[in-house]
Amino acid sequence: MTVSAPLLETLASAFARRAATHDQSGEICTANLADLREAGLLALTVRPEFGGKGAGLRDVTRVISAIAKGDPSTALILSMQYLQHAGAASAQWPEATHRLISEEAVRTGALINALRVEPALGTPARGGIPATVLRRQNESWVLTGSKIYSTGSTALRWGIVWAATDEAHPRVGHVLVPLDQDGVSIEPSWNHLGMRATGSHTISFTNVSVPDEHLLDLRTPDAWKGHGDDLAAWHGVVIAALYDGVARAAVEWFHGFLRDRTPANLGQSLATLPRFHEIAGEIEALLLSNEALISHQIARQERREATATEANLTKHIVTENAIRAVERCIAAIGNPALTRDNPLERHYRNVLCARIHTPQADIALSAAGRAALQQDRPV
Repeated sequence: MTVSAPLLETLASAFARRAATHDQSGEICTANLADLREAGLLALTVRPEFGGKGAGLRDVTRVISAIAKGDPSTALILSMQYLQHAGAASAQWPEATHRLISEEAVRTGALINALRVEPALGTPARGGIPATVLRRQNESWVLTGSKIYSTGSTALRWGIVWAATDEAHPRVGHVLVPLDQDGVSIEPSWNHLGMRATGSHTISFTNVSVPDEHLLDLRTPDAWKGHGDDLAAWHGVVIAALYDGVARAAVEWFHGFLRDRTPANLGQSLATLPRFHEIAGEIEALLLSNEALISHQIARQERREATATEANLTKHIVTENAIRAVERCIAAIGNPALTRDNPLERHYRNVLCARIHTPQADIALSAAGRAALQQDRPV
């Protein structure tokens, strides 16, 4: 399937007009989510047999990149929606539960996200057993614990909670929880420099009842090694596309500033000066590299040749290029770049969040280095 370019441009323009207000308030832009629902984009990766579009990575990255140019906070919430439904399609979930979340996404635009990070554990990408506990009580399961950095929190219908059982030999895995259920509470703790309107608050669970059919996938910790690499490969490319979209929004504003700015002593716009031609060319080189890397990675995944290690390295390179592109815009024009009356400072705060977004640089580079050194090479 192909999502219409004019539709994406219309949505991105509307989202850009709302972005500054929600950046200041730190509140999720529910109007954006409503527009996405109306456009039929919230069920893009839901399987066709459940009424979704079953879109692949190529369409997903196009949508996320375009939406990120308008409002990357909304794009991140949407990214998680796409990734979780794509992951569910390849997971061994109970069929009835998979159908439930899928059909609700199609019918009402219900949002879902994985809730994994904890205050003590940090990101599970670095290993460890979660402190969020699933235990048997009166012939049923109950969940207790807390998750931080829960993107989309107040807008979510479902949370896929990473938890451990309290069995003698604990199992670790995913539990589906409706976030309007008794025992679930949301603490407004998200107050970050960038991506402020993601609503990535703390969600706590106190003796939340979990039926057996909502135990999605529980395994011994060792059994998770290498599991989910396909979704991880999607994740790296989707996040790369998102932050590349932020950089492209910044560069568009930068170009407009250069064309419109005519200093009295110059008598013509800054866009006519060779110095700015060189800077703009350097930025174009960074963005062209990003486009090539993302396209290459999509093609590799479509041929089933890609790995999570490659995708994560792509995320690292693309996002560093995106940050560098925005920094060159800022350095080139000085004070106007960082005034809050202009959007460039917001784009800069947002694009910097790429560095703390999983996978982080040390993880991506170490994995790529290990893979390179383990390859057999001709003598």
